[in-house]
Amino acid sequence: MTHGSKSDRTIGIEGISRVEGEGSLRVVIHDDIVTDVALEIFEPPRYFEALLVGRHFSEAPDITARICGICPVAYQMSACAAMEDVCGVTVSERVRALRRLLYCGEWIQSHALHVYLLHAPDFLSCADAIELAQRDRRAVERGLEIKRTGNLIMETVGGRAVHPVNVRVGGFYRAPDRGAIAALAEPLRRARDGALATVSWVHGFEFPDVVGEYRFVALHEPERYAIEAGRPSSSEGLDYTVAQFADLVVEEHVARSTALHARLGGADHYLTGPLARYAMNNAQLAPLAAEAARAAGLGDVCSNPFKSIVVRAVELVAACDEALALVEAYEPPEPSADLVEPRAGIGTGATEAPRGLLFHQYEIDDAGIIRSARIVPPTSQNQLTIEDDLRRVVQGGLDLSDHDLQWRCEQSVRNHDPCISCAAHFLDVSVVRT
Repeated sequence: MTHGSKSDRTIGIEGISRVEGEGSLRVVIHDDIVTDVALEIFEPPRYFEALLVGRHFSEAPDITARICGICPVAYQMSACAAMEDVCGVTVSERVRALRRLLYCGEWIQSHALHVYLLHAPDFLSCADAIELAQRDRRAVERGLEIKRTGNLIMETVGGRAVHPVNVRVGGFYRAPDRGAIAALAEPLRRARDGALATVSWVHGFEFPDVVGEYRFVALHEPERYAIEAGRPSSSEGLDYTVAQFADLVVEEHVARSTALHARLGGADHYLTGPLARYAMNNAQLAPLAAEAARAAGLGDVCSNPFKSIVVRAVELVAACDEALALVEAYEPPEPSADLVEPRAGIGTGATEAPRGLLFHQYEIDDAGIIRSARIVPPTSQNQLTIEDDLRRVVQGGLDLSDHDLQWRCEQSVRNHDPCISCAAHFLDVSVVRT
């Protein structure tokens, strides 16, 4: 809706879909200069950190899984990593491999959902995935089949597809038998073929010519693409322990948001997620995913936020390929969980959720009771950078109509797949021109 003259107007949209949570976006333009951008998050906070205080350390994986229905494994694995850190436990290689398989299942689920149902409609001028399915049913069916494979991994390893119940500090309540894991191989081969087709499909989209200036931060492992473990590293060459990184990240309240905004060192904002992971870790991609990235023309760094959908598609290939390798090499961990005895102290754990780096920090006493909890999700870390992206995109798109500029703004935010319930789903977008 437009009010006022061409030089002084307010444009609002209600019911913006294809992001998770509740919030709004406001852009103010004065004399053809973007003077204010605000990603306003008004979803009520759910106080999970307060809920954890007083609970036993072993309960953290199950409680934190309820923070998000899309990436519960990320919360479980980060909680486990933090508790094992404070208790001085390193889990066995077989437990770690099974955790990585479960995490691959979540990446497959989430990336397929985002690429096909949330983000691709933006590039094909479709209002939603239903319209996309009417135009290209085969593509949407391919995406849903890939997602079903992720669900199957979650059910087989985690006990169910949403909020898995088989994860515990130290490992798993029960290790799947070889036959159950072997049954994942054929669906994964089909999903891997579908993921390769996905890269080819999204590579053909038209992308706005936008280049962001980013400080990338992602977990890094020297031998493989970091998912469930690693050291936080930055594109500026900084390398931290997880505990050091947690100390450097300063969170602050801002009036426009019920979610905290994170800065590095209390001053600098940064970007986590697929673009950051790819920039920091593309050399660790397995050959199949690396070839898919080259075929899609990504190079060593992708700084066009609209091409994040291509990077996600490459990570989809990587997750399917990695999961298949883990299935073929599977040996049940015996026991299914390592013994973790509580001890007083502070522990920190970080993993790579589909949307970006997620870290947990807990203080527990010698009886294993949680005395304090801190959970920093990817969207809280990315909010300031998303606003920078919006400012850049709007400034470069002032010649667009109000309708097209609104669409571009929504698309710009969906580039980063924010999860507002973890920290941001838009209900209103307005552009004010004066």
